[in-house]
Amino acid sequence: MKIFCIGRNYVDHIKELNNAIPSSPVFFLKPDTALLIRNRPFYYPSFSTEIHYEVELVLKICKVGKRIQKRFAHTYYDEIGIGLDMTARDLQDSAKQKGLPWALAKGFDQSAPVGAFIPVGRLKDTADISFHLDLNGNTVQRGNSGLMIYPFDDIISYISDFMTLRTGDYIFTGTPAGVGPVKIGDKLEAYIGDEKLLSCLVK
Repeated sequence: MKIFCIGRNYVDHIKELNNAIPSSPVFFLKPDTALLIRNRPFYYPSFSTEIHYEVELVLKICKVGKRIQKRFAHTYYDEIGIGLDMTARDLQDSAKQKGLPWALAKGFDQSAPVGAFIPVGRLKDTADISFHLDLNGNTVQRGNSGLMIYPFDDIISYISDFMTLRTGDYIFTGTPAGVGPVKIGDKLEAYIGDEKLLSCLVK
């Protein structure tokens, strides 16, 4: 399985990191060893001193597809969940300065905690999904799928022009503003609406 991650998909988050608004979707990959499931703890890695949380809606791909037309893209996912794109910000900033890839900063082990999924049929409107992240009981990020620069169907169509989507692949769809650091002992809880789907203790 593959884990696709969309970068720079919320204007407020782009501004907080002083990045440019992309003219097409920006995506990168995490390996399957990045996946962290069943609310298992996240262990702070020794190679970084600045791990940041980034909460994101996650699509679960339900059938194989490539070169998918946008009008059919909605048929390629049947569940939506929530996840954390854990980022070694110090490694990422260093890579950016040197013009190097972000693989170490984004793809390290356990860097993709993923919670439970909700069937699409339970959601009233996939273009109006509110979600948020709490850090130690305080809300630090809020987002809504309606605020994405590139909606779900655009993302699926674009990725599939380059790489075949397979059943079980995940697509992280971008993070809203409010990203920040975690420390050992922190508790992260992610919600779609009022439903808590992910809980992750930093150890």
